[in-house]
Amino acid sequence: MAKKFIGYQCSLCGKSYSTEEVTYTCPHDGGNLDVILDYEHIQLTDAREQILTSREPSLWRYLPLLPVNDPGGLGTPLRLAGGTPLMQPEILARALGVSKLWVKDEGKNPSASFKDRASAVVVARAREIGAEIVVTASTGNAGAALACMSAAIGQPAIIFAPKTAPQAKVAQLLIFGAQVILVDGNYDSAFDLTIEASKEFGWYCRNTGFNPFTVEGKKTAAFEIWEHILLGYRGKQPLMIFVSVGDGNIISGLHKGFKDLQQLGWLETMPRIMGVQSYGSAAISNAFHAGTEVITPVSATTLADSISVDLPRDGVRAVRAARQTGGTYINVTDEEIVKAIATLGKTGIFAEPAGSTAYAGLEKAVQQGLVGADDEIVVLNTGSGLKDIRAAMMAVSPAPIIEPTIRELKKHLKR
Repeated sequence: MAKKFIGYQCSLCGKSYSTEEVTYTCPHDGGNLDVILDYEHIQLTDAREQILTSREPSLWRYLPLLPVNDPGGLGTPLRLAGGTPLMQPEILARALGVSKLWVKDEGKNPSASFKDRASAVVVARAREIGAEIVVTASTGNAGAALACMSAAIGQPAIIFAPKTAPQAKVAQLLIFGAQVILVDGNYDSAFDLTIEASKEFGWYCRNTGFNPFTVEGKKTAAFEIWEHILLGYRGKQPLMIFVSVGDGNIISGLHKGFKDLQQLGWLETMPRIMGVQSYGSAAISNAFHAGTEVITPVSATTLADSISVDLPRDGVRAVRAARQTGGTYINVTDEEIVKAIATLGKTGIFAEPAGSTAYAGLEKAVQQGLVGADDEIVVLNTGSGLKDIRAAMMAVSPAPIIEPTIRELKKHLKR
C-alpha cells in the first residue's frame, strides 16, 4: 500500500486504527471510519504540481491524494470515472439572481451517475486486497456503478437491489454482467442483507456509508471543484455547493475532499455545503435542524429513489458537512423535485430526481433569502435523467400525436 495511506480514525469516538486492523467500521461503536492520509509526506512531494500538470482527465489525476495505487484498466470505464463537466447555464443564473452558477453534471460518468467515483476506488481497493467478489446494496446507481467498474477489469460483483428499483437501473446491472438479486423489501433491507452476506461468505462489501473507501472516491468531485473554480477564487462570499442527500455519503465525501485540501494548505476558504433532502426522506435534515447528531429513522416515501433512505448510514458526517462549513439543510417536495427536472432540461441538462433535488433546493434557498446576489453557486446533478424515465415524463406534458399531413400540422400549430 502506498505510504500516503496510514490508517483510519473513527468519526464518532476518534479512535485510530492501522491499515490492517479494520476493514469497514469502528469495532468499538460502529462509527464510520475516515481514511487518514500522511499529509506531511504528501507535502514533501510534488503532488500538487503532478495534479495541476497532469493530462489525465479522470479522477485518477488525483492519485497522489487517494489511498489506493494505480488500478490499471487503461482504456476502460474504470479510467473514465470523474472529470465531469461544469456547465454554466447563464439563463438560470439570471433567473435566480445569483452572481455565477455552475451545474456539475455527474450524468456524464460511464454508468451515468456520481456513484462511479466511489465504485472506481472501491474496485481498485478490491484488486489490491485480492477480493474474490465485491458486493453492494443499491437502489440502482451504486450497483450500476459497481457492475460497470467491475466489468472493466473482470471483477465478479453481486448486487442486492429492492424489487421496486427503476427498470432502467436494473437493466444496467444485468447488462454489465453482475449477479443481480432483487430483494422483497426496501434499500435498508438490501443493505442489511449485504452486510450479513459479506460476513457469511467473505465477500468484499462496497456498501455506501459502510466501506470507508466510498468517501475516498466521492471526495474527488471536491478536488475538481477546487481545481476548476477555487484556485484563484475571487468571489465576494464563500462558494456555495448544493447537493442532494440520501444516506449522506456524497455530502460527506465532498467535505472530506475539501478537508484534505485544507489540511495540505491548498484551500484558502472552505465552501459552504448545502444539503438538500426530500420532505419524504429527511432524517439527516431533521437531525441538523434539531441541533443533534442523533439520526432518527424515517419511513421514506420520496419518488427520488436514489435518496430514499429510512436510516442514513453516513448521517453523522453528513450533518457535520453542513454544520462545520456554515451550510445548512433544505427540504423540498416531490413536486418541486419534478419541476426542477424540467427547469434543468430546458438548459440541456437531463437530471434524474435525485439530481434535480439539489437544484430544487437552490430555488428554495433563494426564496428563503439564504442566497444573495453576490453568491456563486455549484449545483451537483448526481445522475442522468435516463435513469428514471417515469419521473422524467411526470415533468412534461405528453407529446401530441397527429396524422402525418400538412393540414393536420397546421391545425396543431394554431392551437
